[in-house]
Amino acid sequence: MGAAVGPLMTFLHQRLGIALLLFSIGLGTWGTYQLARRRAVSGGFRSGYLLMIGLLAVQGLAGTAAFVAGYRPHEILHLVYGVFAILFLPGIYFYAERGRDRTREAAFLAGACWIVAIAFGRGLITGRV
Repeated sequence: MGAAVGPLMTFLHQRLGIALLLFSIGLGTWGTYQLARRRAVSGGFRSGYLLMIGLLAVQGLAGTAAFVAGYRPHEILHLVYGVFAILFLPGIYFYAERGRDRTREAAFLAGACWIVAIAFGRGLITGRV
C-alpha cells in the first residue's frame, strides 16, 4: 500500500492542478465581467475564491506527499509557482477586503485569478515528471 501513495498523490496533484487552472479562469472571467459592469463581486464569487484557496491547499498537500514519496517535478521552479499561489491568493483576499470600494475589490480579486491562472498553467508545464 505504501508504494501506491506516490503515484496516487501525483495523479491527484496533477488533476487538481487542471481543476485549479479551469476554476481560476472561470472566476477570473466572472470577476472581470463584474468589474466591467462596475459592480461588486457577489458573495458567491467570494465563496468560490475561498473554495479555490482550499482546493489549492489540498492540491499542495497531495504534491507534498508525492514529493516526500520520491516523485519530483521536472523543474524545481514548479515548487515556486505553488508556494507563490498559496501565499498570493489569501494575501490578495485580505488586502482587497480591507477597502470599502467594491469596484477595487473586484479588480484585485479578478486580477488575482488571472495571475494565478498563469502560475497554474506554468506549474502544469514545469511539473511533468
